[in-house]
Amino acid sequence: MAEQHLYDLIIVGAGPAGLSAGLYAGRATLDTLILEGDTVGGQVTTTSVVYNYPAVEKVDGTQLMNQMQSQVASFGVEIQHDAVEKFDLTGEVKTLIGKSGQKYTARSVIIATGANPKKVGFPGENEFRGRGIAYCSTCDGELFTGLQVFVVGGGYAAAEEADYLSRFAKHVTVLVRGDHFACPVLTAKRALDNPKVSVEYNTEVKEVSGDDYLTTATLVNNKTGEETVYHVDDGDQTFGMFIYIGTQPATKALANILDLDDRGYIMTDENGKTNIDGVYAAGDVIHKNLRQIVTAASDGAVASTAAERYIILQKEKQGIPIHAETNKKPAKTVGQTSELSQQENTTSHEGNWLPAEIDQQLQPIFARLTKDIKLQVLTNGTELSNQLVSFVEEFASLDKHLQMETKPAPADVKYLPQLRLLDADGNDTGLHYAGIPTGHELNSLVLGVYNVAGPGQTIAPEMVERIKKLAPTKIRIGVSLTCHFCPDVVAACQRMASLNTGITATMIDLQHFPELRKEKKIMSVPATMIDDDPVIFGSQSLEELVTAVEKHHQN
Repeated sequence: MAEQHLYDLIIVGAGPAGLSAGLYAGRATLDTLILEGDTVGGQVTTTSVVYNYPAVEKVDGTQLMNQMQSQVASFGVEIQHDAVEKFDLTGEVKTLIGKSGQKYTARSVIIATGANPKKVGFPGENEFRGRGIAYCSTCDGELFTGLQVFVVGGGYAAAEEADYLSRFAKHVTVLVRGDHFACPVLTAKRALDNPKVSVEYNTEVKEVSGDDYLTTATLVNNKTGEETVYHVDDGDQTFGMFIYIGTQPATKALANILDLDDRGYIMTDENGKTNIDGVYAAGDVIHKNLRQIVTAASDGAVASTAAERYIILQKEKQGIPIHAETNKKPAKTVGQTSELSQQENTTSHEGNWLPAEIDQQLQPIFARLTKDIKLQVLTNGTELSNQLVSFVEEFASLDKHLQMETKPAPADVKYLPQLRLLDADGNDTGLHYAGIPTGHELNSLVLGVYNVAGPGQTIAPEMVERIKKLAPTKIRIGVSLTCHFCPDVVAACQRMASLNTGITATMIDLQHFPELRKEKKIMSVPATMIDDDPVIFGSQSLEELVTAVEKHHQN
């Protein structure tokens, strides 16, 4: 049995605190691993626009985290997808066990698990999640185009996301529990000055209800007790209610290990140290007054520097030589944070589809392609079909391994127009794209090409064997091109298809296929459909998706 690798430092969480800690650890040449169970970038990736990060006038939240991850990777710091479920932090060697079952050991640990969106708790909130209730405007906002939207909350996020949601909604009403916004005036001003946004103060949600979708909300004035009932507007199928009331620290697995305050946040000293030697914490998970990207980044730097001092002292005490490895190779980035330029999702298009610099960005990926691949467009004579042909022509011109063909769609194919990836012999690989894979989904297309015509994304040999044993399955992934969670789910499903000829994985841009949204009652993305099983909403890892397919065929 191979000896367990002992890291200098393991950072749990890859939000701004974890990435900042990784940056400082990488520069200090510590042997460092970052573990992230969900999306790299954390809650920042659910933010439409960041206005208050120093030296950056405004930036998309996902883009900011992409840049931060790339910087961390340049110092050789590895990031792995695994959710830590068990902690043994006693002793000089700390042991962590991931959801995958893998064991990790380190001399020091930084907890940067962040915090998750709070639920209000009113009747109907859980029942209608994904069918009217939502927590991420950039993921689900466009699904409510032309509909009434309510935003519940009165802080930074509520004000900023209300302004963002007005791009799609016919009107946005902010429900503030207090008598004013609990954020700076200029932040609130973007919502207050927006003609498509109105505010109801001292107002709370008593309950919501509906049939297949959310159709009714009962609101109550918490000063007068007066109740009002909103029923979906005539002609509309549903309305949206986005929840932004703060966060809950992700410390459930640490409750009896670290000192927590009465709300579950980790108690630390000024250096980020917890009550256990060698264990530090940073970011939204700690007890503090202000939770912002810049404070999380600062926390990560402080904790990492303190951990470095601890590690050096431990090595000196144990007589272990301290070898600074200054020539570490850059690590790979993970998930959908691939440095590809993001584009706005539009239904019409003029000029080039891809930015001028995209060819240079994709060259390192295309340079590793070893096989030819055919990009087959199934057309149906619509304007969207013409646009897909135009996009694929431009994409195919980027590398000699990419060829293109168009053909009228067979009568039995649904969700048109559609792009399919065929191997060099013309065989369908099972990787399909209904709609135009631009915006965040450009990442899915690039990864699809890489998985079919190149070495493919690295996954564990035992996972490869599980995938190859799966029975034939049709997987559909409903997406929005502005959703930052969607590409990871699409890529995971299509990685399965690239390894198993019995699996098809089709990305479906729900903006263009309202009939599927209606049939499956989808108002949130990513929405994963395994054959005809109920929709699986939200981010899913490869492990979770493979397990879901296995269970599907066992039933």
